[in-house]
Amino acid sequence: MQLSTKGRYAVRAMFDLSFYSKGEPVPLSRISEREEISLHYLEQLFNKLRKSGVVESVRGPSGGFRLSRKPSEITIEEIVRVVEGSITPVKCMDTRDKKKVCHRADKCVTFILWKRLGNHITEYLSSVTLQDLVDEAREMMESGKVSHDYVFYI
Repeated sequence: MQLSTKGRYAVRAMFDLSFYSKGEPVPLSRISEREEISLHYLEQLFNKLRKSGVVESVRGPSGGFRLSRKPSEITIEEIVRVVEGSITPVKCMDTRDKKKVCHRADKCVTFILWKRLGNHITEYLSSVTLQDLVDEAREMMESGKVSHDYVFYI
């Protein structure tokens, strides 16, 4: 399974927002510069994240985006699901469209394999929060494993 750029960039941008916001709104232009993600692409991602309630937008000269909850309450699974729509490892498992679910699913041994894999992926991504990434980044910086600039490519 490969995550698309939507999922990867959304996690990077949300990490950046968590790392820098300190509760204040952060303009997407700053995230765009630090993460080297186009502003237009970030606008699309953050529109989805805002509609789902993961972030809030603040208008005005000091406006931007901020997390709607504490970083410890936002999982990577939630972010990926919002922007990707599905986290299934194979298309035949995607239940969003019943027509696309394989007609052999009830008697397919490999379907069971993919379902278990999907469950493990979801379980793992649900166990990691934005706060975990922020803590790991700070630990990496303090230990000297990475410079301050490298952290933003996690």
